[in-house]
Amino acid sequence: MSDKVTSIKIAGLGGMGVLTSTQILAELFFRQGFDVKKAEVHGMSQRGGSVCSDVRFGKKVFSPMIPSGEIDYLVLFQEDQFPLYEAECSPATVILRPAAIDSAKLENKRALNVAMLGLLSRHLQFPAEAWLKVIREALPEKLHQANEAAFLLGRQSV
Repeated sequence: MSDKVTSIKIAGLGGMGVLTSTQILAELFFRQGFDVKKAEVHGMSQRGGSVCSDVRFGKKVFSPMIPSGEIDYLVLFQEDQFPLYEAECSPATVILRPAAIDSAKLENKRALNVAMLGLLSRHLQFPAEAWLKVIREALPEKLHQANEAAFLLGRQSV
């Protein structure tokens, strides 16, 4: 395990599943043996306002907040959130946009957050089954089928 800390920022609007996605990520990384820290900014989330969340994992993580210029992955659930975080990105930041997901293929449009996790999973070296196990445990059983399909859709997207 290297000493590098990986930093992921998820950005969207209230009700889009930003916080649920952060919890899924944190649990996945913890189960893989990493130290994990997370931080959330809710803003006007109850009214559909901006919500962002930072997740950092590595051998040892000292701060939950991502220092400016050190975002490794910026996961956008809503394209118009990019200008809010553009200045915090570096040339090396991987930006994952919702346009990469064919939303017409989503069984449930509210599963975009899990589809975006599927897209992110292509960049992180963890088995799909580990992701799906955490997703199943984080969500009610009635949502399992749609979210598993969404995750796999995201994982296959380019």
